[in-house]
Amino acid sequence: MAALELRHLRYLLAVAERGNFTRAAEDLHISQPTLSQQVRQLERTLGVQLLDRSGRTVRLTDAGAVYAEHARRALRDLAAAERAVRDVQDLSGGHLRLGVTPTFTAYLVGPLAAELDARHPGIGLTLTETTQDRVESALLADELDLGIAFAGPHQPGIAATPLFTETLGLVTAGEPAGTPPDPAGPLPVQALADRRLALLSADFATRAHIDAYFAAQRVSPRIAVEANSIQALTEIVRRGPLATVLPDAVTHDHPHLTPVPLDPPLPARTVVLLHRHDAYRSAAAHAFVRLTREVVRARGYTGATTAGA
Repeated sequence: MAALELRHLRYLLAVAERGNFTRAAEDLHISQPTLSQQVRQLERTLGVQLLDRSGRTVRLTDAGAVYAEHARRALRDLAAAERAVRDVQDLSGGHLRLGVTPTFTAYLVGPLAAELDARHPGIGLTLTETTQDRVESALLADELDLGIAFAGPHQPGIAATPLFTETLGLVTAGEPAGTPPDPAGPLPVQALADRRLALLSADFATRAHIDAYFAAQRVSPRIAVEANSIQALTEIVRRGPLATVLPDAVTHDHPHLTPVPLDPPLPARTVVLLHRHDAYRSAAAHAFVRLTREVVRARGYTGATTAGA
């Protein structure tokens, strides 16, 4: 594809996104007359009107919407091709875009980032913490290379490979009264009926998982604190009498916190590595997948892993 044609695609998409030639021209750092001329040249080449200029906002015509969809896909594929060309097979360079759901920043992201830097200091890492829906949407839009989230229904085009099984339980500071010491056995969930807890806020998928468990057990703990930060929860629990419910793995790097299994246990969740089915896999991404499996095994996270994500 000639450079002029690529410019035509970018110009058309800029106008479609901004709905205005002037603002699109400002974004593109060209004059508005030049932008209008280039878009009209594209329309003449295709023999069809791509933009409806009759209203206050410039909109794609039906033909323009179809063409814009293919244009976005072409530019996305071109960007992937450029990354492939720049990809350094000896891992002296490269870049990885990783998306994770929030709880993994509390116990998995740190070890992964540290190990990646130790083994491959030339690979840059961009980390995005967001909801699973947004991780999957970003993978489909080629805004991320890999994601770490949970098994379940996934958006079409997303592939998921199991990494390990995440278990959750009560997390306390030490062993307060009413918590049976190991190996006396797990704590009956009914014991939490009068227990004051600090939990993640409702915008976390983990909170929905916890609430569903309590509802199934017909137990209603007293929620004294809600927080949208796992770090805040661990500090609150460490410094006071409150307990929380978090993945057991959160306590691995926090010696001041103690995991307490519950009876019956919270349903386990399968942690998965996500990627787009047809995505180009860079050398950096391949290295990160291998590294992730090694870190998971080294840290003793349970559950079988499979090759080939």
